[in-house]
Amino acid sequence: MRILVIGGGAREHALCRSLSHDPQVTEVHCAPGNAGTAEIATPHPVDPCDGPAVAGLAAELAADLVVVGPEAPLVAGVADAVRERGIPVFGPSAEAARLEGSKGFAKDVMAAAGVPTARGYVCVEPAESDAALDAFGAPYVVKDDGLAAGKGVVVTDDLAEARAHARGCDRVVVEEFLDGPEVSLFAVTDGETVRPLQPAQDFKRAHDGDRGPNTGGMGAYSPLPWADPGLVDEIVATVVQPTVDELRRRGTPFVGLLYAGLAITSRGLRVIEFNARFGDPETQAVLARLRTPLAGLLYAAATGQLAAFPELRWSEGSAVTVVLAADGYPAAPRTGDPVEGLAEAESAVESAYVLHAGTARDAEGRVVSSGGRVLSITATGADLTEARDRAYALISRVRLAGAHYRTDIAAQAAADAATPTHP
Repeated sequence: MRILVIGGGAREHALCRSLSHDPQVTEVHCAPGNAGTAEIATPHPVDPCDGPAVAGLAAELAADLVVVGPEAPLVAGVADAVRERGIPVFGPSAEAARLEGSKGFAKDVMAAAGVPTARGYVCVEPAESDAALDAFGAPYVVKDDGLAAGKGVVVTDDLAEARAHARGCDRVVVEEFLDGPEVSLFAVTDGETVRPLQPAQDFKRAHDGDRGPNTGGMGAYSPLPWADPGLVDEIVATVVQPTVDELRRRGTPFVGLLYAGLAITSRGLRVIEFNARFGDPETQAVLARLRTPLAGLLYAAATGQLAAFPELRWSEGSAVTVVLAADGYPAAPRTGDPVEGLAEAESAVESAYVLHAGTARDAEGRVVSSGGRVLSITATGADLTEARDRAYALISRVRLAGAHYRTDIAAQAAADAATPTHP
């Protein structure tokens, strides 16, 4: 099987890595890719948001499957362009991808499907957002209605900050604050059948203790030892399947990866957001534990054969991902700095590896930073403690001037899991 992966972040590196280990896969290509994907997949300098160019490349390669990684190409209709060439593609149409591209649209779909979510108002004028903020009170939750690379959400007790964020967006959704722990669940779907992956939890704030600005994600872990055994089934039954059914009813079936970000509140499950693709950095942790070959799963979804696909298999242990971010991230990340010690770090730590995100090669062939989130360090272990120890042992060996990372990824969950419980 010849596969083309679209995108150039850590998520795409994780996808390429999993696909390259699949015995069904003969070739992996990535457009445009990064310094890490170039080591395992043939790179192609194609704009990932240029539908005709991506479709043309897929046809030229005689690709058996195209996997669209990031949200911007999906919202731009890249999957539609590939499908028009008769090539199977894992990724929703532009219309279905509005589930992530417009939070207002997502609210409308959830209302029609009876999916539990936070109460909210779609606001265009400052007076509307001001009234919504006053109605809900602090903590204030203000979301850019469109794509914002995971950084369009402000959660704050500062009314002035909330108002400023609302005024900086064309349209915003002002929501009630949801209490309780957050959960990320990925579900593969062919537009009718749903196959959930195992849940994960990510860490959005830039600094330890959930302090600092919102980011695209600073780390994640899977599975969740504290979660109720029936949680995944509940999410599928109350959130994912009704949403997939509603989109199919509207004539815009969702084919690809539906990501549900949820809060387990005192009033039950509530959807925080939907994504129309694999989430980053949860993908890195979840795929590290998936034992079912990935290519067959994605192909079954892309070709409407998911109902006949075997049950997914998982490793028994845990996985932890820690993001290494550039100096100045998320506000103004510095780029162009050498990233050193990668090969030595990987060889020194068992069951841990580097996934590239914002990296490139300079004129001298060195790996340099090219974005805010530079690397995702992923490790597996028998439990969360072992996986954490390995991830941090590796990341401490990588050298990047001014870089920062959180030191508390999965710390509380690991500590709780290691503490004996008594009846």
